[in-house]
Amino acid sequence: MKKILMITADGYDDSEVLYPYFRLIEQGFSVDVASFAKGPVNGKYHFVIQAGMSFEEVCPDKYDGLMIPGGKAPEKIRQNAAVLDAVRRFMERGLPVAAICHGQQILISAKVLCGRKCTCYPGIRDDLINAGGVYLDSEAVADGNLVTSRRPEDLPYFMREFVRMF
Repeated sequence: MKKILMITADGYDDSEVLYPYFRLIEQGFSVDVASFAKGPVNGKYHFVIQAGMSFEEVCPDKYDGLMIPGGKAPEKIRQNAAVLDAVRRFMERGLPVAAICHGQQILISAKVLCGRKCTCYPGIRDDLINAGGVYLDSEAVADGNLVTSRRPEDLPYFMREFVRMF
């Protein structure tokens, strides 16, 4: 069974956590959620998901892929050194990495987008370009082991591309 790590925090976009979480489980993946602390994590619209570990407890080598949802959470998460190290490890190993909406802020801070084709929420487009990413305005952009998407409406296309990577 493939294991996916999902990183998120309070203020996540509910649909960008719940849709991928349940879609991956439907496909037979195991999904572990990590946040600043083990326990409940509150979404923007009042849904709650349980984090089984803190960011500092994450061992990237135990996973086959990484899911980074958006919302308000990435703005806080991008400052966490353990998360940035984990993201770099996934990218270095060439494992599937998926980020949607504002999730790309974490990829920007991890400095892993130089020369990569990607998309994001329009409000952070300039940040993505300034980080060296090649911006495409598309529902989902797959470039090697990386898949990115713009917003919740793009979730079906985003998840189709992420699942294809396996």
